[in-house]
Amino acid sequence: MKLHELSPAAGSTKDVYRKGRGPASGNGKTAGKGHKGQNARSGGGVRPGFEGGQIPLYRKLPKRGFHNKFATNYVIVNVSALNVFENGAVVDTQALLDKRIIRKTLDGVKVLGNGELTKSLTVKANIFSATAKEKIEAAGGKTEVV
Repeated sequence: MKLHELSPAAGSTKDVYRKGRGPASGNGKTAGKGHKGQNARSGGGVRPGFEGGQIPLYRKLPKRGFHNKFATNYVIVNVSALNVFENGAVVDTQALLDKRIIRKTLDGVKVLGNGELTKSLTVKANIFSATAKEKIEAAGGKTEVV
């Protein structure tokens, strides 16, 4: 096979649509824009969401909620999820990612005290809740703030 013998699969390509190229093209003169009016002008047409001067839907609907762009978003891990590690293991962000307990790190890891912990672990995280700290230390482990 040579380069000049290559061609696209049958039906996968269409002829180029050439607007305004004379009456024989089937799309000459007004080039599919009709006669006069806002949409027939060069640069004509309206922006998305414009409703002809009527108050558009995005202005009618109430604005809800608040987003604080300065907030720190932590990935939440409960102590019950840490039971997958062996006794004496060091649990840090990379270990949590490897075990697929968390999928992404965001601004850090926060450990919460939901559930029971049966293993003695050294847990390294950005922040701990009071109950999580108690449960980790009660199981014979240590907490380290990174």
